[in-house]
Amino acid sequence: MKIKLAKSEVIHFVGIGGIGMSGLALVMRRMGFKVQGSDINSNKNIERLKKNGIKVFIGHKKKNIYSSTILVISSAVKKNNIEFISAQKKNLPIYKRGDMLGHITSLTKNIVVVGSHGKTTTTSLVASILSSTNLDPTIINGGVLKSFNNSARLGKSNWSIVELDESDGSFLKVQPTYSIITNIDREHMDYYKSMDKLLSLFGEYIDRVPSFGKSFICIDDKNNSKLIKSLKIKNYNSYGIHKSSNFRISRPIQTRKWSTFDLIIDLPGKKTFSINNIKVPLIGLHNIRNATASVAVAVSLGIPINKIKDGLKTFKGVQRRFNKIFDYKGVSFFDDYAHHPTEIREVLSGVKTAYSSEKIVCIFQPHRISRLNDLKSEFAKCFNQADEVILCPIFTAGENIKLKFDYESFAKEISHQSKVQIYLVQDKNNLAKFIKQNIYGNKIVIGMGAGSISNWLKELPEVI
Repeated sequence: MKIKLAKSEVIHFVGIGGIGMSGLALVMRRMGFKVQGSDINSNKNIERLKKNGIKVFIGHKKKNIYSSTILVISSAVKKNNIEFISAQKKNLPIYKRGDMLGHITSLTKNIVVVGSHGKTTTTSLVASILSSTNLDPTIINGGVLKSFNNSARLGKSNWSIVELDESDGSFLKVQPTYSIITNIDREHMDYYKSMDKLLSLFGEYIDRVPSFGKSFICIDDKNNSKLIKSLKIKNYNSYGIHKSSNFRISRPIQTRKWSTFDLIIDLPGKKTFSINNIKVPLIGLHNIRNATASVAVAVSLGIPINKIKDGLKTFKGVQRRFNKIFDYKGVSFFDDYAHHPTEIREVLSGVKTAYSSEKIVCIFQPHRISRLNDLKSEFAKCFNQADEVILCPIFTAGENIKLKFDYESFAKEISHQSKVQIYLVQDKNNLAKFIKQNIYGNKIVIGMGAGSISNWLKELPEVI
């Protein structure tokens, strides 16, 4: 007799089209749960869900949850959402994505990736290494892995690799076995209110890693370094280029297609050894750090060195992480998810190293008014490795708040602080016109942002 999990439950995801929500829904469906969901508009994530037999309603309506017994909501769902209100009236159990993810991952041994930046790539690199072995892990990621064209996959083993979102503190809901902390930056201050509160919760999270597990913390990050000093339990290894790192990056080399580096491993009570000529098809020192984190976990799990190196070398990448999308007049156009000053700075630094002979043109669409208000000064300074910046209108992500400064003056400040030429465009049609008239010669173009900019770029070949 086959026993089914929660056979009588119907789990409804409000905001199922998000990358994190769709991934969790897909894994739960394949685990045997009855899953459905709703979202405002259709997208590629929803199409993937439908192909896997998951019912999705377009538009939020009271009748959508008629047969539902459990509600899962994303962090983007507002309290005035009709489905949320109806579920409250029906006294249905309502869980945030992080809560439900915690419940599901409690069934497995976990490798959990947290931090402000680099989570998706790091999670994907760990998945690539483990997938190169006989270990078949469940993967729940924040981006689409090109190796299987999805953000999630149900594996056959009792291991899972999970990217956690720290935007609302829900990362504390998951009990990690092994944990990677990439970095901690000034993000989501609307929730945390202060960096001290953010660091405190990360410290609480790290202290929850069991004695038979381990945390891997990038010591190059100043906030991570500060956090380490406050930890009550020293159950962690450090990684980075810093000389005191337990997993220390040595001789990093970057080309247009590959990054290579050596890793010196110096663990307490063990003989120091090296892994030489590690090769990964990514650019940027930030991605060398991400690869190092994945190696650190794999070494701790006892995965053979040749399997670790094969897993990194054959890494297929993640959608929207410096992906080439087309050429125009001999100029290559790339798409990247970078939407925070730190991410923009790191991506541009890597591009500058690998594409030293080209002029770098960045098409930037700010994401969230609150983020721009909070980080205006940092945004103005983060484009100094670019030559030209094309500034698009803000993608509000549903925020109904006022910008605290004049947008044109912000553009001038970017030009002044980052020492770049800057151009303002009004919409995607205006962008296409500008590209047609001005982009030619020895240049590389990178679209950056977490909003609609990716679709704008993909539509350009049809209109230029």
